[in-house]
Amino acid sequence: MSNSTTQTPIPGVTVETPSSIKMILTMAAIGLAAGILIVMTFQLTLPTITRNKAIALNKAVFDVVPGAKTKVVFKLDGETLVPMEGEDDSAVKFYACYDDAKNLVGIAMEASGQGFADILRILYGYSPQCNCVVGMKVLESKETPGLGDKIEKDENFLANFDALEAVVAEDGTSIVNPIVMVKFGEKTNPWQVEAITGATISSRAIANILNASTAVTAPLINKNLSVLEEGAE
Repeated sequence: MSNSTTQTPIPGVTVETPSSIKMILTMAAIGLAAGILIVMTFQLTLPTITRNKAIALNKAVFDVVPGAKTKVVFKLDGETLVPMEGEDDSAVKFYACYDDAKNLVGIAMEASGQGFADILRILYGYSPQCNCVVGMKVLESKETPGLGDKIEKDENFLANFDALEAVVAEDGTSIVNPIVMVKFGEKTNPWQVEAITGATISSRAIANILNASTAVTAPLINKNLSVLEEGAE
């Protein structure tokens, strides 16, 4: 006995077989409509996203430079830092921060590099008075929740950046000691970043980002220090 069944056409009833061309056109129309909706949504929300990012960045600047009350934005022009006028998304920006007496207390800068999952984007503050990093905040991260994302909130890890040494060498072209990561409990020098247990890759990524950035920015700040100090005038 066969389990297969044969469908008997009903007399007088015509069954239309869907055209493959019609199916393709329908799918294309749906895809086009979805694409248009995505683009429209992006365009409509972009101003809000941009504004919120600017607000978050402005707050972060004052978070990573203790004692900061006002700021002046400088941009890199060759080897010189000049006050920035207007908006320039392509410029390398230095956020010079001042206290109530208009004294320079530090400079905030963005930096980025490869993390465990994706690119990490951070903001850190540098003090030319102590030749050290005085604050660090993660701006964008896709690190593993519960592990890698501890770089954003672990108090012991963040304490590494209260005074992380990045002293400019005598020749003014580099820093004396590279910033490096060490395992938890093994920090013996002020230029070392003590890792988070279970998140060593993300911890190392932060150390590498800061090392690469300060090796360039600290000498630039040292070279342009007088310009930065006068920036609040």
